[in-house]
Amino acid sequence: MLNCRPDQTPLRILGEKLTADPSRVVLRPFHLAWQSSVSEPSRSAQLVQDLLRLNEDQAELELGLVWKDFSERHWQIGRIFDERFAEIAEDLGLDAGAISPIKRRLIGAYFCHEYSYAAAALMNPSIVLHPDQSGLGGDELRFVMSMRAVGEGHISSIAFREGIVGPNGDFRLWPQSGPAMAAVPDDRHHLEAWDAVAVHRQPDSPISNSVLFPVTEAQRNGLEDLRLVRFAHDDGSTEYLGTYTAYSGHSIRSELLRTNDFASFCLEPLSGRAARNKGMALFPRKVGGRYLTVGRQDGKNITLLASDSLTDWDDEGQPLLSPAFPWEFVQMGNCGSPIECDEGWILLTHGVGAMRKYSLGAALLDKDDPSKILGRTACPILSAAESDREGYVPNVVYTCGALAIGNELFIPYGISDSAIGFATTTVPDLLRLMV
Repeated sequence: MLNCRPDQTPLRILGEKLTADPSRVVLRPFHLAWQSSVSEPSRSAQLVQDLLRLNEDQAELELGLVWKDFSERHWQIGRIFDERFAEIAEDLGLDAGAISPIKRRLIGAYFCHEYSYAAAALMNPSIVLHPDQSGLGGDELRFVMSMRAVGEGHISSIAFREGIVGPNGDFRLWPQSGPAMAAVPDDRHHLEAWDAVAVHRQPDSPISNSVLFPVTEAQRNGLEDLRLVRFAHDDGSTEYLGTYTAYSGHSIRSELLRTNDFASFCLEPLSGRAARNKGMALFPRKVGGRYLTVGRQDGKNITLLASDSLTDWDDEGQPLLSPAFPWEFVQMGNCGSPIECDEGWILLTHGVGAMRKYSLGAALLDKDDPSKILGRTACPILSAAESDREGYVPNVVYTCGALAIGNELFIPYGISDSAIGFATTTVPDLLRLMV
């Protein structure tokens, strides 16, 4: 029996970590809950009537208090209040022209609230090349990293960080200057559960300060574990694609994020039998003329799926990897999109062993026929140890994607569903551990 030792890891763990941060807040619409015992008019209408009964001096005083408390915490707060008022006026049939600018803005403020989107956890990162690679020197690359952020009510959203990485894992994250801002739907009246939904970043809000929240009923309780990939289409164009799990609170489904610039996004449900499960990860190009993903169809094994459509995955797939070693006996899964190298496709995996302990591994797939396994790590390349064991969900390390930098891999990873760490390795060092 092969004995695995912690010192066998080919990864170099870097010093920087990102942790949950309650101070990162966004302004979001505040919806008054419907109470069946409350007669018409609705609570929203009652609140507006109460505000309209204020005289102008009282309204100005109240708005001044809001401004004092929140204007330095949120960028473009006045514009957001004005836009929120416009939505309320439309919903309630208000005559906006008959309401003073002070009261319009005050009404908007009453229908907004702060939400700390990463107060509970920050985890499960994915990483791709940034659309803008200008102005870099040497072997540096600019990247975009997505993160699963968990806030009040255990609602998961997608947050982003930008940064620059060079050889040997030398990297730096761009600072998050100013407050975060939530992306908004292009059309709030067309948020049907089975339609593609378009959202966009707020004007002048950088990628690192932008957050994608659930916008449809199917996503209500979270957008979970985005697996980003820079996809090369047959015509030579590239697009950023990301599979993620939409959670309604009682059911899950797979959805696809599409963007060219991280400024506007399309969130599109996937159809077919495979879309009912979690954890799909796309290959970065077609293989053999078809789109491929790796996923887990039975809750235990990694499956290879093929389709002629990016959005229809009506395929049970074929088994690819099954647990073979004790550290993965409970279940296996992918850790992001396969990474192409000279030797084939490197697929990072996770395994679950005794005491529900998660570890990372890797496999090498044939470049022309990814259903062929050329090698796999018999021992974990990373396991939760020492301080990395503690967190919201203990004993877990997990990633949703790594970035190739020449012959190196830069791997951001989640730590016990509470923080994000960073590691680096070389492709030869990883391949040497495979059997």
